Amino acid sequence: EKILEAFCKNLPYSQWPQVEDVDLEWFASISQRFILRDLDDTSLMEDGRKKLNTLSHYKVCDGASLAMSLKDQRDNTLGRAKDLDTDKYFHLVLPTDDILEYKKSHRQSHRKKVLPEIYLTRLLSTKGTLQKFLDDLFRAVLSIKEDRPPLAIKYFFDFLEEQAEKRGISDPDTLHIWKTNSLPLRFWVNILKNPEFVFDMEKSDHMDACLSVIAQAFIDACSISDMQLGKDSPTNKLLYAKEIPEYRKIVQKYYQQIKDMSPLSEQEMNAHLAEESRKYQNKFNTNVAVAEIYKYAKKYRSQIVGALEANPVTRRGQLQHKFEQMIILMEDDIYTCSSEA
Repeated sequence: EKILEAFCKNLPYSQWPQVEDVDLEWFASISQRFILRDLDDTSLMEDGRKKLNTLSHYKVCDGASLAMSLKDQRDNTLGRAKDLDTDKYFHLVLPTDDILEYKKSHRQSHRKKVLPEIYLTRLLSTKGTLQKFLDDLFRAVLSIKEDRPPLAIKYFFDFLEEQAEKRGISDPDTLHIWKTNSLPLRFWVNILKNPEFVFDMEKSDHMDACLSVIAQAFIDACSISDMQLGKDSPTNKLLYAKEIPEYRKIVQKYYQQIKDMSPLSEQEMNAHLAEESRKYQNKFNTNVAVAEIYKYAKKYRSQIVGALEANPVTRRGQLQHKFEQMIILMEDDIYTCSSEA
């Protein structure tokens, strides 16, 4: 995987060959050559598990000649895949659960004590390496570009402010929660946890676990509840406990800056939406989107009509009648398609 990453680092991940499709061959001498395998007949057993082969296991020395090539389709890859699936195996050290299970020797008992300390040291070291990148990320997400945020965010946050005022909600914490649930937690956390949605890349299990810690820090930064932490608290909560107060200030400043900006007019928002629609008109299947909206509209038909009739602005535009006409047109299309089918 590391060799492929080095070879293909400038290519989108979708264009990389898969590890299962290549062989790594070692030229031990002019007459001897071996294909390196994770598991083979020489693999060692330890505590009922097979240990994955390493360069040390094969005694591959520094400066050795290696070649990577596409796997021979005649090779028995199915047999080796089955071997990996059915046998218990491990890499350099036994997993923690096995260390607890197999307390048969001093060596295993020593491992049980040492490994958590090693993990903690490396965890803190890794955090220090990533800290600046994480700070930059949070500030990039929670900052105002060119003196104003994306128009949709400003418009929607103003809508939430308006709804709070109409309903007599003056608690600032409630508005903070509304905004947090609608943007940071619904959108940004999803991107932080799943960067493959945006980038042509692979998300390994290890990376997924790391991103979960970062996403949790972002969630805590957007929260307004006090964090009651102790020695028994989860590590992912403790890791960024010192930074969370500063991150919270960034979130609060971001919300306040958006609130203090002059509101958008309906004309500005409509012009913005029209421009966005023009830019992406060939990117989405609008028929599918309309069909999904229709399902929602039909389910809450009476409530929607009642709300449109009660609102003086929508009543002047006769939106309740247009809404009913849209429902009828959709039903006619569905019935027509069904009878033709």
